[in-house]
Amino acid sequence: MKKLLPLLALVSIHAVAQQRPDPFPIWDRNQDSKLTPDEVPEGLRKNFERIDTNKDGFISKQEHQTVFSRLTKPQIPTTPRLPDNFDAKRDIPYADTENPRQRLDLYLPKKRESDKPLPVIVFIHGGGWKGGDKASGIGNVGRFVSSGHYAGVSVGYRLTGEAQWPAQIHDCKAAIRWIKGNAKELGLDASKIAVWGSSAGGHLVSFLGTSGDVKSLEGTLGKHCDQDSKITCVVNFFGPENFLTMVNQKSTVDRTVADYPEALLIGGRVQDKPEAAKESSPVTHITPGDAPVLTAHGTEDPLVPYEQAVEFDAALKKAGVESLFITMTNGGHGFRSPELDERIQQFFDKHLRGIASEISTTAIAVEPRK
Repeated sequence: MKKLLPLLALVSIHAVAQQRPDPFPIWDRNQDSKLTPDEVPEGLRKNFERIDTNKDGFISKQEHQTVFSRLTKPQIPTTPRLPDNFDAKRDIPYADTENPRQRLDLYLPKKRESDKPLPVIVFIHGGGWKGGDKASGIGNVGRFVSSGHYAGVSVGYRLTGEAQWPAQIHDCKAAIRWIKGNAKELGLDASKIAVWGSSAGGHLVSFLGTSGDVKSLEGTLGKHCDQDSKITCVVNFFGPENFLTMVNQKSTVDRTVADYPEALLIGGRVQDKPEAAKESSPVTHITPGDAPVLTAHGTEDPLVPYEQAVEFDAALKKAGVESLFITMTNGGHGFRSPELDERIQQFFDKHLRGIASEISTTAIAVEPRK
């Protein structure tokens, strides 16, 4: 296993993205089904001999796949250690079912900075709608909960191996309704709920922001169908926004085959199911009065093209919806930036706590991933 560790860069493992496309077809420039040292990225050539197990001077598809399949094997999520200053209520069944995916984790500060009900920040994980876990949410909402000014929630939802669209958005909306239905008991402000997601989670939070007035997409899950699923604001990290345009944009994801992520989501290739693709795209449902959105997207994103964010921002502004679009220069499918963290703080404080501020949308340069 130690020999595999230097190869982590093969699949661009990082904090917020779970999709891992196979890079072999991209590196195999002459399409001869084997890799020479000069075809492998320079930073990975030191591992060439380890992967070339038969020592013939090439990495075959089989040799590559042996390593890649082990690295991308789903891992059992671990439960992160909680900070001492807040409590967690985990695995709450928001849909009134026994399904372990239809659970949420609730994080509450031990010391509230106000006697007023707490606004809520909800995180929805990514993973191409086929992977990921709500356990990752604490890494995003934790600092806000620790401040004593916010409650945090991390939502799980059914993946495409179990159910197709619109099950995923029905789950997310049921979770929002659960929060509203239990807000008084928990000391939460049902009128101040932000949603935040990355990648597939970015798609789902964008959809929550644009479809709060679309009754046909509510679903009937859970005990709180008397509540609506409207939310206050959205933070969207590199979410797919229009499946119809994305399928023709440059990406390392092969969107001509039958099993790319959006195809698994809607039950067929976007090319073959344009109406389903349209209905499952957040941009389709944009109307005046939708929730304000802050979008951050990397210019070098290999999975969800940067053009998706450009299109989403333009469509929101055309409808008169507040849209803050922050370009992450050199950013890929995942990035870290203290400056971006500060702007997100301003965005939540503005829309959830009424603290006015001017939020910059100047592009933020980040270190490109090697």
